[in-house]
Amino acid sequence: MSSNTASRGLNRFATTAPPEALFIVSAIGQYCGAVIAVRLFDDLAPASVAWFRVIGAALVLVVLSIPTLRRGGRWTRNELISVSLFGISTALMNLFFYLAIQHLDLGKGVAIEFIGPITVATLRTRTSRNALALVCAVIGVLILSGIELGNEPVGLFFIFLASIMWAAYIVIGAKVARFDRGVSGLGVGLLIGAIFIAPFGAPTSGPAFNAPWILATCFLVGILSNAIGYGIDQYTLRRIPVRRFSILLALLPVTATIFGLLFLDQVPSITDLIGISFVLAGVVVQQRDTLPATEVVA
Repeated sequence: MSSNTASRGLNRFATTAPPEALFIVSAIGQYCGAVIAVRLFDDLAPASVAWFRVIGAALVLVVLSIPTLRRGGRWTRNELISVSLFGISTALMNLFFYLAIQHLDLGKGVAIEFIGPITVATLRTRTSRNALALVCAVIGVLILSGIELGNEPVGLFFIFLASIMWAAYIVIGAKVARFDRGVSGLGVGLLIGAIFIAPFGAPTSGPAFNAPWILATCFLVGILSNAIGYGIDQYTLRRIPVRRFSILLALLPVTATIFGLLFLDQVPSITDLIGISFVLAGVVVQQRDTLPATEVVA
């Protein structure tokens, strides 16, 4: 299949499917990749898995974006700065997330990380309803993290950093989506992000070069989690407000918990479920307002 055909097929699906369906596809891709990545940690350091994940996704997305890059004209300084910041925040989010789930269950890690998106959603609309949403989310995070402070401080430290990067990913990603350059902004950004996190991933990457299957599996993770998952996000951010986008991200911790249970034998405790429920309650309470068409990505 040519890059032209693949790009047209992706564009058609991403511009016509309901946002909820897009999020389900994105979630499946991201956490299929996460399950594979966790299994790689015995053979390759998490930082290196994250690095190869970003490189693999960047290469695929740039190839798919060749038609867009050819006809899109020169990039402005503002576009290059935004794309660079977007790629760096995304790469760091991947890095911190993998360092975190080396110590935390997948579902719990994603639930704690979700404080980033719910904060973005709440800050975008200052109403009492949204304040209640934030309170619920914070309670959920405190339940999930507080009981682990003595056991997994390293995991919690990295998952909170990942949460900050996830918030940056949403805010800057919305701006990049407005450039209307398909997934080329994501691809170019990830190339820059891969260079930025190379000092973390490169030093421990030796096993991947000695075992081609490890390198190929890391690239598969990049395709599933970044090329598919984040590529869909870019199209979705052109269609719905950031607030609604952040709310729909509630599908991700739910998917992560299910995948952790089914494929990693990570059974959530009652306390975990209560904490996750508070986080998701914040999402349900969050106001689902819409914006005028001229502000659809803002």
